[in-house]
Amino acid sequence: MTELVSIFKLLTQSLVSPVILFFLSGIFIGLLKTDLQIPQPISKFLSLYLMIAIGFKGGVSLALTPELTFKIFLLFIVSILISFFLPFISYFFLRTTTKLDLPTAAALAAHYGSVSIVTFMTAESFLKNKNIYYSGYLIAILALMEAPAILSGIYLSKYKKNNIDESTFNFLEILRSNGCLVLLIASFIIGLISGQTGYDKLKGFFDSPFQGILAVFLLDMGLLVAEQFKYVKQFTLNLFLFGLYMPIVGSLIGLLVSYIFGLDIGSATLFMVLCASASYIAVPAAMRIALPEAQVAIYLPMSLVVTFPFNVIVGISLYYSIAKFFLG
Repeated sequence: MTELVSIFKLLTQSLVSPVILFFLSGIFIGLLKTDLQIPQPISKFLSLYLMIAIGFKGGVSLALTPELTFKIFLLFIVSILISFFLPFISYFFLRTTTKLDLPTAAALAAHYGSVSIVTFMTAESFLKNKNIYYSGYLIAILALMEAPAILSGIYLSKYKKNNIDESTFNFLEILRSNGCLVLLIASFIIGLISGQTGYDKLKGFFDSPFQGILAVFLLDMGLLVAEQFKYVKQFTLNLFLFGLYMPIVGSLIGLLVSYIFGLDIGSATLFMVLCASASYIAVPAAMRIALPEAQVAIYLPMSLVVTFPFNVIVGISLYYSIAKFFLG
């Protein structure tokens, strides 16, 4: 009973956070057909700010990792590869089981290769309430798993759209034509090089304002979802089910890697959460610029309204139970 109360408390804290409520209010305001609009230059600034802040803070997190052994370094590489290849698995399921257009399927697939910071923080609270140890380097893995999926989503969209031979497709062309992705990577490298000293100098810009700017960004995304509300009819049962089974697929991949690397139960649980979560901050911000033709009314509600609650209500405790069974 105590565990159920604890999970309900975490769920309430996550789902009624101001940023999510701003997203829901954006949908409500938009459906009322009011004249409220976020000017396009401001919308682009919000996306770029989030790219810089997420990349920079991720690089700083990696720079502060105290336990960087060869084994952990190898786990970092595997994490990047998982983030890169999960969208390909997601894309296969989406194109096989749904009728989503190509750009939307690619954009949605990218969400399921990246990570959700809020889901990760909820899982941390879950473990702390149980007094379960986990390794501190997981926050660095979170930072490393944000960008690769964005590259995969853009690649899937461009490659399939133009029917280009995979062997001749140049990833450098993707980087040249998608400055937001380059900005995210550059910000990450800057954070990695400058570390805590650099973060202290920019803390006033990247720390306190972050939640406020994120709230305005999600308000803007809510308005856009309302504007594209006609696409909600594409929310078929197969699409809804994808938002439930894809996190489980990702978590099982995370479990396999955790077993191979001999992670403890707490660290394995967090790693499974990372592999199972879907981004609703970094990837939407990137897709808004890189794939404007993709339907926001599909990919954002899928990650924020379907997968995020599933992971918080069911997923975290499920992944912990699975990790405890196989690794305990």
